[in-house]
Amino acid sequence: MHEEEFWELIDSTREASEGDPDDHADLLVERLTQLDPDSVLDFARHFESRMNRSYRWDVWGAAWVLLDGASDDAFDSFRCWLIGQGREVFEGALHEPDDLADLLDDFDEEADGEAEALGYASDEAYEQLTGLEAPGLDLPPPPREPLGTPVDFESDRALAERFPKLWDQYREE
Repeated sequence: MHEEEFWELIDSTREASEGDPDDHADLLVERLTQLDPDSVLDFARHFESRMNRSYRWDVWGAAWVLLDGASDDAFDSFRCWLIGQGREVFEGALHEPDDLADLLDDFDEEADGEAEALGYASDEAYEQLTGLEAPGLDLPPPPREPLGTPVDFESDRALAERFPKLWDQYREE
């Protein structure tokens, strides 16, 4: 599976789900089960490599501002959600996380930013197709710590300085 096919699957299933993360994951599983098992594993490799690329302090800081806090698990779910928003939003967030203020049409911390089920879609599809658990993906191991310079999540001032657009749009009251 080429990168374009990966993003097409992400985009078409997100659009069909009208942005609902659970429906998005269900539709993605449905579409993946129409492929062969090797293509499902290719999709999983693309997804996991993006999870690894987005394991960064600055992305975590943006998630922290948007979600008003983000534990390890919440950050994992946020990165799944970020991938689910499509290539433009994902790549834009990696280029400059504060630009999420411009890239997102709207963000509701109650409904957005959490899409853990997207991270399991390829595993579910592979199991449905083969009756087996998906094998390892032969990817480099994920980073042990987020990449980049740590952000002081406990300091509103540090967050507001690092993410001024997000802070102004989602936190300043």
